Amino acid sequence: MSHKRIPKRKAAMAVGGVVALGAAAILLPNANASQDGASDGVAAAPKTLKAGDASDLATRLAGTLGDAYAGAWYDGEDKQLVVNVVRGENTMALKVRSAGAEVRWVDNSMTELEAGAGTLKSEATIPGTSWAVDPRTNKILVTADSTVTGDKWDQLESTVENLGSGMATLKKSAGTFRTFASGGDAIFAGGARCSLGFNVTAGDGSPAFLTAGHCAAAGDQWSDQQGGEPIATVDQALFPGAGDFALLTYDDPATEAPSEVNVGGQTVPIVQAAEATVGQQVFRMGSTTGLADGQVLGLNATVNYPEGTVTGLIQTDVCAEPGDSGGSLFTQDGLAIGLTSGGSGDCTVGGETFFQPVTTALEAVGATLGAGGAGAGGQAGGQEQGAGQDAGDGEAGADDQAGAGDQAGAGDQAGAGDQADGQDGAGGQDGTGTGSGRHSGQDSGLSRTH
Repeated sequence: MSHKRIPKRKAAMAVGGVVALGAAAILLPNANASQDGASDGVAAAPKTLKAGDASDLATRLAGTLGDAYAGAWYDGEDKQLVVNVVRGENTMALKVRSAGAEVRWVDNSMTELEAGAGTLKSEATIPGTSWAVDPRTNKILVTADSTVTGDKWDQLESTVENLGSGMATLKKSAGTFRTFASGGDAIFAGGARCSLGFNVTAGDGSPAFLTAGHCAAAGDQWSDQQGGEPIATVDQALFPGAGDFALLTYDDPATEAPSEVNVGGQTVPIVQAAEATVGQQVFRMGSTTGLADGQVLGLNATVNYPEGTVTGLIQTDVCAEPGDSGGSLFTQDGLAIGLTSGGSGDCTVGGETFFQPVTTALEAVGATLGAGGAGAGGQAGGQEQGAGQDAGDGEAGADDQAGAGDQAGAGDQAGAGDQADGQDGAGGQDGTGTGSGRHSGQDSGLSRTH
């Protein structure tokens, strides 16, 4: 197969689609000062945390608390981490408060909730169903789409009831669970359309990108134009099973693939991959619907698609539609969170959407986020410097990053997206569609859209 050097405007393809947004990397200050009297046994007040820092703290506390830990979530309004502690574990509760998190007493331990999820897997693996632990209710959230009726519904309902009172909540979804691949715009293979997730560096140092694993079933070679020459080849893919992700390597080893999300005239630097936290605000980019936002609802979700069961996903209330598969899920301050897998509903009526965690995908394929070298290191270093400053300096750091994005050719990338729209006639990447969860192309910055 012939190799070609991809022009810069195409090499750094819009991560999930080109939308006219202002770049934003808002740095929230941490309130780390100890409270007076803490040394006398009085626990410190909950710290003010960024979502990424809350996720790291939750991971550390989960390892410390052992069986007393029953999940955690991020309170976006108060900017605090809330940790569920099994009733009676007073010593562990003190550790949570000392670490700067809020304690919430609950009845169901994580061990019990995970055992309940195991029962659902063995007795109710029915296409059109999903389940995930919801730490905010301390229950398993079980969802059935519109295809689960009759005997299948009775089987699911009976299984949930047998878990015991207070263990699970069962709800119906108006849509149908499906993966979000389609024919149209963005990256193409075999008549299917998906979205590029995040540029990465493969284990051998070559430029590559992540997308959804179910997209790889459409073909090994992918193009950035419908019917165009291939620009990337599938290297590894998983779907269904313990994930939904694929690694595609660019055919031209000289391809420039910066670690950033193209948001039109500017870019948002992606500084690192991070675990999701329940309650965290997230943004999704996709080639069909552009930008949508929402919250993380559950972790380690199991989804029973018609093609098979996928485990270990992130459940959200972010909308998505066919063609958005593989697109990036990220935060306002540049954390890569997930890759669009599938769900139900659309961006008019809403619904559930599930995402493959980026951290798991990177580990599985042996890749690292970003293009490596000085460019990636510079972005990460700039973010770390900004995070260590006060709020005023943090805002200045965000502006500096936006400027760096301009220097990296963000304008060229936007032009590439516009050109693709013109060639394909789809216009799906302009992000100007309306409806709950969508983002208008006229906005000047990342913000909540519903």
